[in-house]
Amino acid sequence: MSTDWLAGGAGAPGVATAGARAGGSVWPAALIREAVAPLLADLTVEVVPEVASTNSELMQRARVGRAEAVLLVAEHQTAGRGRLGRGWTSRAGDSLTFSLGLPLAPADWSGLSLAVGVSLAESLHPRIQLKWPNDLWLADRKLAGVLIETASFGAAGASRRYVVIGIGINISPRDAGGLSVPPAALQELLPAVSPGEALLRVAAPLVQAVRVFEASGFAPFQARFNARDALRDRAVVLSDGTAGVARGIGEAGALLVHTAGGTQSVTSAEVSVRPAG
Repeated sequence: MSTDWLAGGAGAPGVATAGARAGGSVWPAALIREAVAPLLADLTVEVVPEVASTNSELMQRARVGRAEAVLLVAEHQTAGRGRLGRGWTSRAGDSLTFSLGLPLAPADWSGLSLAVGVSLAESLHPRIQLKWPNDLWLADRKLAGVLIETASFGAAGASRRYVVIGIGINISPRDAGGLSVPPAALQELLPAVSPGEALLRVAAPLVQAVRVFEASGFAPFQARFNARDALRDRAVVLSDGTAGVARGIGEAGALLVHTAGGTQSVTSAEVSVRPAG
């Protein structure tokens, strides 16, 4: 395998970089391209020092017909977004923020964010857990988040879907000002890891997971998610105020919650862990 780590300038075929070597970071774009090629031959890896949002950038491209397979990495996002429009703030070098965009045609989209979470957690560390539906946790603190968006493309009557999978991972500890619970950081588990090294760990397994999901849906990921389920057998409160106990994830990725009225299958709701006592 090649040992080409890119830090700005011209790249190899299939590898694009933009801007300077910001923050002293180096990015293994060529290594990622080489690892992913057997799974997604036409993938381009782009590394930019700054963008408003990697998800927004790829969604804008898709809406004007640019539906190529791209892994877009930003050293810094000025308007990063999480689920429900929440902001994701970070400084260059403190986090890994990237989006994978590609055409996708699964029979059922249910559970894609969970499958992505499974892939990330398995690639990074055995201690990382999954909090339904979009977060990775370490010791009940948010380590990473997933934001998935789709856009239609193609001629009328032959429309296909372009999916953008946005991922933000806290790499180094950061100020918890204004947060009730301080965020977790990957360096708590892997003290010397850099954003580029973390990206190299997760990129190829992520593409493979997306391909498996496209072919087989959420079923291959259900048991793997349940093995890392941070909410399992814990008291939870849904966004509508319903209280219950989480009982794992169903076949299509729904959260199963045992309530006074029976078991509910939750497909879209904010879930909070009820404080002990």
